[in-house]
Amino acid sequence: MKAVVLAAGQGTRLRPLTDTRPKPLVPVAGTPILEHVLDAATPVVDGFVIVVGYRGDAVKDRIGSSYRNVPVEYVTQDEQVGTADAVGMAEEHVSERFLVLNGDVIVRKSLVRALAEAGGHAIAAKSVPDPRNYGVLQVSDGELDGLIEKPDQPPTDLANLGIYSFEPSVFDAIATVDRSTRGEYEITDAIESLVESRERVRVVEHEGAWLDVGYPWDVLQATSILLEDQTGRIAGAVDDGAQLVGDVVVESGAEIRSGVVIEGPAVIKSGSEVGPNSYIRGATVIGENCHVGHGVEVKNSVLFEDTNVPHLSYVGDSVLGSNVNFSAGTNVANLRHDEETVNVLVKGNSVDTGRRKFGVVCGDNVKTGINTSLNPGIKLPSNHRTRPGTVVYEDPGDAQ
Repeated sequence: MKAVVLAAGQGTRLRPLTDTRPKPLVPVAGTPILEHVLDAATPVVDGFVIVVGYRGDAVKDRIGSSYRNVPVEYVTQDEQVGTADAVGMAEEHVSERFLVLNGDVIVRKSLVRALAEAGGHAIAAKSVPDPRNYGVLQVSDGELDGLIEKPDQPPTDLANLGIYSFEPSVFDAIATVDRSTRGEYEITDAIESLVESRERVRVVEHEGAWLDVGYPWDVLQATSILLEDQTGRIAGAVDDGAQLVGDVVVESGAEIRSGVVIEGPAVIKSGSEVGPNSYIRGATVIGENCHVGHGVEVKNSVLFEDTNVPHLSYVGDSVLGSNVNFSAGTNVANLRHDEETVNVLVKGNSVDTGRRKFGVVCGDNVKTGINTSLNPGIKLPSNHRTRPGTVVYEDPGDAQ
């Protein structure tokens, strides 16, 4: 059985993190999302077909021709016109029943195995508190009766997780699909065609963790979910004067200097230096070749590779891209004074993160001047600079 992995999208809602990398290569818990997806599938598949598009060469360079000894093939979706089109691109590469996984979703191995073992066509579903923002499944005797996209009055609380197994007959159904109202060819329309043709589509219900990493703050939630499974491991150098509490991973080549306190779960990647006198807490990942220095507190945040917060700064509930440098006294505000949830501007619209605490998102190569203050929910676009003493109240330039 092969797995077709959809990894062609640009991920515009994740900007500025996707300005310079495809969405599936955005790191969560220190590893690109795509690799977490492949890891979930390797126990049950004998090949991958990865559908690439936006910055597809970066995906190919990262994954290569095999992943953990499982062969990998690639097809290119030059124009991203929907999931049905993306799955259809793989037709020449599969001749038997296959899985379909999204390259930007955190999924457990148990769910992938359950789909693989379901037989025939199958769709993954999960009960959610508010299904109105999902495709909602109607089910009878464990099989799909219908699928309604984002209904105002959902008939059930079962949400479509966008993870499937298909027989090759799905390609005939895909051939009948017309563009949806948003101008795309939807795999859900192909599934409805299967149901109308009286082909059985089993519903595999899932109770464990699942997360579509669609917004920058989802990087924090996904990291928190994945670090729950982490066991502490010290392979790097830790000075006697440092304190490591809980499940902390210090990779080989990382250095933890005197006066540092790290409260896990946390990951310090290879080549990074933390301290002296730094405080790391919450579900935090310090990426490769980073420097977190004297008098710096990093709480519940993700720093991509080559990023530096060298002295006298606070970074809370934030995502910093690659090669970011926070000058001395740069401080992130992560809590509104009225204690309401933080909103972020996404593609011109104000979106509620649902988080009472959320700091900032920085694209790659952002540099701040000394004593810069950043308000909650701010996004700094790639290559942005702030002057010394700047207070940033709203998104500068094109950070949408």
